[in-house]
Amino acid sequence: MLRVITGTAKGTLLKVPTTGLRPATDLVRGAIFSILENLTDDWSRVLDLYSGSGALGIEALSRGADWVDFVDRERRCCDIIKLNLGKTKLRAKAHVYCGTVNKTLSFLDKEYSIVLMDPPYADTTIGDVVEQLANSKLINQDSIVVVDHSSRFPLQGKFGTLNLFKEHRHGDTTISIYRKEK
Repeated sequence: MLRVITGTAKGTLLKVPTTGLRPATDLVRGAIFSILENLTDDWSRVLDLYSGSGALGIEALSRGADWVDFVDRERRCCDIIKLNLGKTKLRAKAHVYCGTVNKTLSFLDKEYSIVLMDPPYADTTIGDVVEQLANSKLINQDSIVVVDHSSRFPLQGKFGTLNLFKEHRHGDTTISIYRKEK
């Protein structure tokens, strides 16, 4: 089980699917949110892609995000995200989309201040998703895109109009932060 690190739901234990997931550790989630807190004050709308248990998006809500859209393709993960949102009493500030990331990105129509991505480490198409985001109307000049990925599969420094802004490594995990060109 994971726990919410801080905020209104601090300490709440989150259920995690029993097989096939590698949720971001407390250390990595803490690093992601420490970086974000130093980069932005805009937590109005957050997009959590490859949500798994929903830990990243729930952490954002617990820390004051106004709204989070969660996206995961597996029904069991979507059900667990809804369960975790209920446990943290944050369900009214979120929506769970159960479908592939590519398909969901094709119909979402709001701008997000923060996009969180915690894809499967073996997924080599992550760059394509970042490129799709870069060419979408979902991000603006002030949006921040955070990708938590395997250090063995480094991401490019540029995807469309998104440039690598910061990169932090924690063991086998790299946190890549992208912003639009200004």
